[in-house]
Amino acid sequence: MTRLSHLAVGDQAEVLDVLGDDALAGRLMEMGLTPGAQVRLIGKAPWGDPLEFQVRGYRLSLRRSEAERVCIRTLATASR
Repeated sequence: MTRLSHLAVGDQAEVLDVLGDDALAGRLMEMGLTPGAQVRLIGKAPWGDPLEFQVRGYRLSLRRSEAERVCIRTLATASR
């Protein structure tokens, strides 16, 4: 199991879990990062933070530390 923050641009993954039971974990799930949701990393800022994802038909920007809280299973990797 890996974390959302470890994806490369173009990679796709399935959300397995959001770690924690605090307000941030709840907010991540409210934004659509629930188990079973498919996510694709669209881009990164020049210094690697924030990260931009496509999830459930919309774009979502997260700090790297927030993406570190989301456990995923990689589905497809972009050709490098």
